[in-house]
Amino acid sequence: MATLLAHVKVTEGKEDHWEEIARTVFAATHANEKAMQRYEYWRGSDPRTYYVLLSFDDFDGFMEHQIADYHHNAPFGDCFEDFKLEWIDPIEGASPLVASTTSGEERPEKGDLWNTYRRNHSEEVPAWWVTLRG
Repeated sequence: MATLLAHVKVTEGKEDHWEEIARTVFAATHANEKAMQRYEYWRGSDPRTYYVLLSFDDFDGFMEHQIADYHHNAPFGDCFEDFKLEWIDPIEGASPLVASTTSGEERPEKGDLWNTYRRNHSEEVPAWWVTLRG
């Protein structure tokens, strides 16, 4: 499984644009991606703050999402004032999801875009997670 939380701060005045993108990408992801387990957009309590919860069967499923035309070519433009993608790991017995795989192998047959995303989004599993996994 590969589960992430995106922390998004939208540029002032771009809230409606961002929420329209969210609806479009949400619908396309749910309609087209078999490896998707969770894909949800949330408003935060601070102005212009949003979160996206993403969970896929595996790291490769996450990469397929990243390169999907409706995601990769979404009109994000100048929406982001700040953006952070954070790998998250479920607490066993407190989530139906399983441990995150936070990296993948180079896959030349997948092409440059896939491998660029793989390099940009791969991280080591934090050591403190390993000690707490069941």
